[in-house]
Amino acid sequence: MSEKRFRFDQLRQRLAEGMPSGHCDEAGVRRMWWAALETLQQDVLSPNEQGLWLAAPLPALYEPQLLDTLQGWIWAPEDLERLAPAAVALPGTGSHDATLCSEARYRRLVLDPEDSQDPFLIVITPSIQLVIGLQGREGQRQLLMRCDPTTLGDVLALIGRGLQQHHPDLAAQLQEELQRLGPLHTDSTLPQLFWPRLAERLTTTAPSLTFQTTAGPPKSNAPVRDELGLLEALTHEVRTPLATIRTLIRSLIRRKDLPAVVMKRLKQIDVECSEQIDRFGLIFHAAELQREPGEASLARTDLERILRSLATGWTEQLERRGIVLDLDLETPLPQVLSDARRLEPMLGGLIDRACRGLPTGSRLLLLLRAAGARLKLQILVKLPGQVIDEADEQQEEQQRNAQVGTVLSWDPTTGSLQLSQQATRQLLASLGGRYRQRRDRNLTVFFPLASEPE
Repeated sequence: MSEKRFRFDQLRQRLAEGMPSGHCDEAGVRRMWWAALETLQQDVLSPNEQGLWLAAPLPALYEPQLLDTLQGWIWAPEDLERLAPAAVALPGTGSHDATLCSEARYRRLVLDPEDSQDPFLIVITPSIQLVIGLQGREGQRQLLMRCDPTTLGDVLALIGRGLQQHHPDLAAQLQEELQRLGPLHTDSTLPQLFWPRLAERLTTTAPSLTFQTTAGPPKSNAPVRDELGLLEALTHEVRTPLATIRTLIRSLIRRKDLPAVVMKRLKQIDVECSEQIDRFGLIFHAAELQREPGEASLARTDLERILRSLATGWTEQLERRGIVLDLDLETPLPQVLSDARRLEPMLGGLIDRACRGLPTGSRLLLLLRAAGARLKLQILVKLPGQVIDEADEQQEEQQRNAQVGTVLSWDPTTGSLQLSQQATRQLLASLGGRYRQRRDRNLTVFFPLASEPE
């Protein structure tokens, strides 16, 4: 008699051993899953850490810094085969039910069509080791997180036995990679970090798009908190599927057998996904900052280097709109106090804000100058037939945009939503910058200089 085929339902049953039954509905448990993924990537995992992640039925991680350093194993439905990169046949069944893309840093395998579509994720690094997943019948759904060595060992053993049935060489590779990461161990502080942060995210996430009347008179700030919670939920629900689409698109781009016109379109989709992920990420952080203002944690930042490194991508972005980007950066310049990781998407947001709706033939000039105890960054717009006047900084821009809540404004000239002046100013202040919007689309940001190291 042949050995029974491994299914991930066995893994979920092992996760649920000794745990009380859940009481969530489907919508609630899915919100918990997205909040868990964000908590894991924002609060638990450290960038540049080496390790493994194993997921089904789609990629679970979406932060670029993590995807660049962690090796992924993804079990996905066979219907997604057309989105897989060029396949490398692995020993076992002789079919293409396992593919490898070394450049994409993940390996894709076919999920049993009879298996549950409930998501799960295992992360194993030298410091962080855990497994999260959804399970349970309707009305008894729950999110499970286990980080003890016994459960992790049993779960990995189940996966190893499943691989051994059809891909013994692959099972051996997984075992070798796990051994290189060291023995499994318990981090007693992990649940104390994970569950409270997850709960905090859920309290600020709108449960649905339907507002319900609460008993008693509302607090004065309740409408604002409802608006911000809804905005955070919407931006998260947009960013997460876009990140998954981008991951799948990038795996397809690495194929060598696609026509040039298809490759061009795929690259355009990839760029558009990245731009929108960054754009909605800024909106999310702006809403978060409005709800809970916090003290900035700033460090020495080389603003000139950041601008030069991002200029290539901005040039390509603007060329698609028929706009020319010119850089005029003094050199050398001292470092400033900011947060480089959060500053990069913010700078991209300023570029998008300045160029949105500009006619073909316009020019965008980026100036970076020393200005006493600060560096002055200017973004100046030249429309066709106009002359850029760097010195024209006399009149604040008249408020043409319609305010949409506390975070967004609507530009009637372009028909697009963008961060409001208030939200933009507050975001830049959290990054050490002092923001001033000038005449037309021109804007200036001052960054404080970092003190010289002793």
